[in-house]
Amino acid sequence: MAVLPSLGDWLPLYSVILLLLLIFNINEGKPAEPETWTLTSKIEKMLMTWERKILRKIYGPTKENGQWRIETNAELITKYKSQDIVTVMKIRRLEWLGLVIRMNETRSVKKILEGKLEGRRRDRGRHRLRWINDVEDDLRKLGVKRWRTKTLDREEWASIIREAKAKMKGP
Repeated sequence: MAVLPSLGDWLPLYSVILLLLLIFNINEGKPAEPETWTLTSKIEKMLMTWERKILRKIYGPTKENGQWRIETNAELITKYKSQDIVTVMKIRRLEWLGLVIRMNETRSVKKILEGKLEGRRRDRGRHRLRWINDVEDDLRKLGVKRWRTKTLDREEWASIIREAKAKMKGP
């Protein structure tokens, strides 16, 4: 007879699977670091819904007054003490930003981040959100000013990342 894994076995497994799904873009099957994703509110909601669905399967229903019911979102948040998937992605983006800004000017990643296309104007209408706009919005919400100069100092940027981990909460 097979023994089912305990709750303590499932949560670390969930964390590993979560990281694998974040590292590999399952839509296209190619490696795509989550640090490079632009998170729209629609994608954030989809990720949070997916995460809660998995956590509900891990924690299972609750028996209350002789009746079984599923866990509410608030109950899941209190039980699952780790940061949610969206917060993890936003913090990893901030870490990646610091790394890219400190890179040598000849690196292609830095050229792409700071470069602009020549001879072509952006189309009319509302433009798609760029990665840097999304990250700057996160920094603005955290109250970080003059982030370009702060990224050059590794210790100062590390303290900003620690503050972000403490302040950031999911949608």
